[in-house]
Amino acid sequence: RIAIIGSGGREHSICQKIYESRNVNSLFCIPGNGGTENIATNVEKNIKDFEKIKNFLKEKVIDLTIVGPEEPLVNGIVDFLRKHDLNVFGPDKFCSKLEGSKIFTKKICDLKKIPTANFKILNDLKNSIKYLENKKYPLVVKADGLAAGKGVYICNNFLDAKKAVEEIFDGKFGEAKEVLIEDFLEGEEMSFFLLYDNKSFKVFNTAQDHKRVFEGDKGKNTGGMGAYSPSRLISRELEEKIIKKIILPTLNYLKKENGKYIGFLYAGLMIKNNEPYLIEYNVRMGDPECQTILPLLENDFLDVLVNCVNGNLENINLKWKNKKSLCIVLTSKGYPEKFKNNILIENLNNIENNTDQFIFHAGTKLIKEKYYSTGGRVLNIVMLERNYKDARNKCINLIDKINWNNGHYRKDIGYKVIDEIWE
Repeated sequence: RIAIIGSGGREHSICQKIYESRNVNSLFCIPGNGGTENIATNVEKNIKDFEKIKNFLKEKVIDLTIVGPEEPLVNGIVDFLRKHDLNVFGPDKFCSKLEGSKIFTKKICDLKKIPTANFKILNDLKNSIKYLENKKYPLVVKADGLAAGKGVYICNNFLDAKKAVEEIFDGKFGEAKEVLIEDFLEGEEMSFFLLYDNKSFKVFNTAQDHKRVFEGDKGKNTGGMGAYSPSRLISRELEEKIIKKIILPTLNYLKKENGKYIGFLYAGLMIKNNEPYLIEYNVRMGDPECQTILPLLENDFLDVLVNCVNGNLENINLKWKNKKSLCIVLTSKGYPEKFKNNILIENLNNIENNTDQFIFHAGTKLIKEKYYSTGGRVLNIVMLERNYKDARNKCINLIDKINWNNGHYRKDIGYKVIDEIWE
């Protein structure tokens, strides 16, 4: 009996993969979305209300709870549920600071000599602006806490940077005591995933996410407009460097501080001349990387998770399909700024998932057999193919078939690996 906490595309893809398991009897999503409603029981509960969630899990005698999003992890839901003798897949509150505080992670980098961008931590607006006056551009300004993927500013000049620190100290992402200013790293990004049971870990594939809203990586940062997996950059040599220089020093630090890390660890990396630099950690699967990676997994996913929670991950041999996966995110027009909700999506009922084609819902609800949009990122269209170009073409054909007038998407997801030139 399994419960999944969250309501996005990541949670729908986790739900789908567990639904396919031979060992699942009952499946609940708290609160879920229009897509999860077809394969699980959606439970309308606020994921900030730990007490109500605990009561529900106890009442339904849930064997394992999987926490999808970062906010409840950072706020300590795992510690709270474990205290009430519930099995949870996710890191504890201390380890979740890796994502909950960018400054916490940077201090570990400093202590453990983990390769990352040079940085400065400043604790007031006046000194931040003074510091920015003498810096080389571009540079990166980051809010310390959670900001739903939107607290990172790439600043091309002093005025951009000044505006960024003003917005952060003005409370755009909640109360800010400190700001993080980093040198800009040249290179190509890669998302690197691990599964960790607090003793041993397994590499859980790689991906490349596309954060900017418009083609050619232009426009504002978003939660993610699409991804492909595996990353074109990964090699055995690079993987060994990432583990030795970045992953192991981090895990050793958490262990030494008595953190308990059971779950996914996502390292956002910049690769330059085949050398990895840490940009950030996330303490859960990425979104949309999760939707892109999970369909490639051949193992029974529930079996993998149960072994992870029981500390037996080393017994698992992960197997991956010999295919490429590509995901395009269909968003509401206007995202990541103002957009309309509750817009009917007409043609979803006629499209079936199969072993190589998936539609994972993110911001949808199901009312009287009809789907309506409820968020910025609405659907994730995922295709498995022998090459990325065919996968992308099939995604675009499916989006054309859905024919949603309020939708926006990028046609160039995977352009670096597909090797086309976009003006």
